[in-house]
Amino acid sequence: MAVNLDRFPRQQLGFFPTPIQILPRLSRELGIEVWAKRDDIGSGLAFGGNKTRKLEWLIPDALAQGCDTLVSIGGVQSNHTRQVAAAAAATGLKCRLAQEHWAPWEEPVYDKVGNILLSRLMGARTEMTSTPAGEGFAVDLEGSLQETADRVRLEGGAPYVIPAGASDHPLGGLGYVEFANEVERQEADLDVFFDTVVTATGTGSTQAGMVVGFAGQERPREVIGIDTLADPDETRRLVTKIARATADLVQSRKPIDDEAIIVDGRFAGPAYGVPNDGTIEAIRMGAELEAMITDPVYEGKSLAGLIAMARSGEIPRGSRVLYVHLGGVPALDAYYRAFD
Repeated sequence: MAVNLDRFPRQQLGFFPTPIQILPRLSRELGIEVWAKRDDIGSGLAFGGNKTRKLEWLIPDALAQGCDTLVSIGGVQSNHTRQVAAAAAATGLKCRLAQEHWAPWEEPVYDKVGNILLSRLMGARTEMTSTPAGEGFAVDLEGSLQETADRVRLEGGAPYVIPAGASDHPLGGLGYVEFANEVERQEADLDVFFDTVVTATGTGSTQAGMVVGFAGQERPREVIGIDTLADPDETRRLVTKIARATADLVQSRKPIDDEAIIVDGRFAGPAYGVPNDGTIEAIRMGAELEAMITDPVYEGKSLAGLIAMARSGEIPRGSRVLYVHLGGVPALDAYYRAFD
């Protein structure tokens, strides 16, 4: 049964439902039936991505509070901050972004191309912080976010503060609760059922919203989050916290047990924002077999997890799997050296 979200105001930013497509060549290669849910093409706003779903619920809240500036934080090549900039441009709001050096990736153009370039093109004011390169993501590193919001206030603006990934926010999980509703409707139309869902996970609300949304449905399924923070315990803590808060918010009838939160930390690479050989192999395989482009920070890692679990038999042969493509392609230019 779908979770009813009608009482929450929503601003349309995306093209929903996003398509589900079977990946026939990858399926033959892996011996499982792989379908992709294409949230990477879910919006016409600056290449879209998973944060667009989340921002549909945050923008009405910002407008209701009389805010005039969206303030958020992310790494230098953050897909999230790029999507915040896009949402601001589309709704007539200003945007201020704290960009931190979370990934220990050295590239002369790293802070000039990709996501950060797009954010600047859309009128966002980007502020490079003093966080040491490679510090990594953690909730307690968001002091820069509050400092940025304080500067907006001092300049006479009214900031609306959006945490990293739009995740640790009261409304942050709603977008992917609705995603689960959407998948259930599409399964009925396609006459299929996905017993396993594989997604990249990091700041938590994407996987958390899925867990809450799917928990309200009749048929059980596994949602496997592939950690991208290179800190699976922290990722699991974030997902669990947000899932339980979201379940309370939507008045879910089913409690979120620890067993429902599956976070696999084997494919995150050496650090957040740094690909390893498995990531690069997965990116090449997705591109060469299906012309499906993934990125080195998130989707390449989740695709690597899917490939490895299929090859090892952890995902049994013949399984029908939904791979959730959350976006991230604009970051590729900043990682060109990884593909030399």
